Amino acid sequence: MRALFGVVSLLIVLAIVGIAAKKQLQAVGNLGAAMPPAQSSGDATTVAPAASTVRAQSQQLQQRVADDVNKALQQGAARDESAEK
Repeated sequence: MRALFGVVSLLIVLAIVGIAAKKQLQAVGNLGAAMPPAQSSGDATTVAPAASTVRAQSQQLQQRVADDVNKALQQGAARDESAEK
C-alpha cells in the first residue's frame, strides 16, 4: 500500500512538473511575438531587424536593456543638473 502511494505521488509530481515545463516553453516560444516594437527615435541603431535565433534574440534583448538603462541614467543626470540650477 505504501509503495502504491509512493508511485501515485511521483506520478502526480511528474504531471505538475510537466505542465509547468510546457507552460514555460510556450511562454519562451511566444516571447518574440509578445515584445513591443522598438521605439523609433530617428536613430538607426535603436531599430534592429527581427532576430531569428534564440541567441540573436537574447543579444538583442540585452542590448535593448543596456540602451534603456543608459537612457534612464542620462535622463536622471539631466534632471539632477536642472534641479541644481
